[in-house]
Amino acid sequence: MKAARFHEYGGPSVIRHEDVPLPRPASGEVLVRVAATSFNPTEAALRSGQAQRFFPLELPYTLGWDVAGTVAGTGPGTEGFTVGDRVVARLDGGGAAAEYVRAPAALLVPAPASVPLAHAAALPVAGLTAWQAVFEHGKVAAGQRVLVNGAGGGVGGFVTQLAKYAGAQVIATAGARSADAVRRQGADQVVDYTATPLDTALDGPVDTLLNLVPLSPPDAAALVPLVRPGGRIVSIATPVEPPPGSGVTATHMVARNDVAHLTALVELLDAGTLTLDISGSHPLAGLAHVHHLSETGRIRGKVVLVP
Repeated sequence: MKAARFHEYGGPSVIRHEDVPLPRPASGEVLVRVAATSFNPTEAALRSGQAQRFFPLELPYTLGWDVAGTVAGTGPGTEGFTVGDRVVARLDGGGAAAEYVRAPAALLVPAPASVPLAHAAALPVAGLTAWQAVFEHGKVAAGQRVLVNGAGGGVGGFVTQLAKYAGAQVIATAGARSADAVRRQGADQVVDYTATPLDTALDGPVDTLLNLVPLSPPDAAALVPLVRPGGRIVSIATPVEPPPGSGVTATHMVARNDVAHLTALVELLDAGTLTLDISGSHPLAGLAHVHHLSETGRIRGKVVLVP
């Protein structure tokens, strides 16, 4: 079978689309025929070596944390899955950038029925990150004013929709190419960060600020005055450190794998409450090109890769 993996750290060109042995599921594992994986910017950090300190890898490494596909076989001790079942999962060990991947059965949930199976690969990593940012760390509730900084990215679309689902008034930053999509996702106000400073665009401080973009330390510090005393900042990128006396609580989060949260996201998707923003679909052999597009700022929303 074919897989997209790298043998050394470096630029996008280190990714090889090459032949590898077909995996065999071990005890408690399922063999999944991959319908698609999706691109996540964190995987570019893995490939470049920037994340070695936090995510040491055994090379060669097969990319792909998101997977949507069908069960092609089961290992010993696996219950609840049969060949042909449609499934979706976040795979913390990667491996989904391939034609087949073996996955722990405990991580798999039934795939949404309302979208093409390949599109469902856009959900796990970005959706789980958004869910935990909004509900666990941001504690977003009805009636709050919420600022989503970086709403045009893969996580941002889910954050915007989930904050709106929680009943918040959502203010979102997005560039011109993402503004319409962010409005469709429920943002009450869209601020073009390239043209308008946030401190002049806001009509008063917000209750919660969800930061989804890397920032310089001065730009991160500039977010604090946008939040009311007693409010919260949640960042999945650059940590934000409010000064003493600001009254603002800040959390720098890394999303965890949670099957219950993923199941809830699938249910919201099938209910029509949540939508997927698939901005592109590429063959798996083009994964290096997708990494290049990301590093040159030319990806919006979620991109799926099909073997």
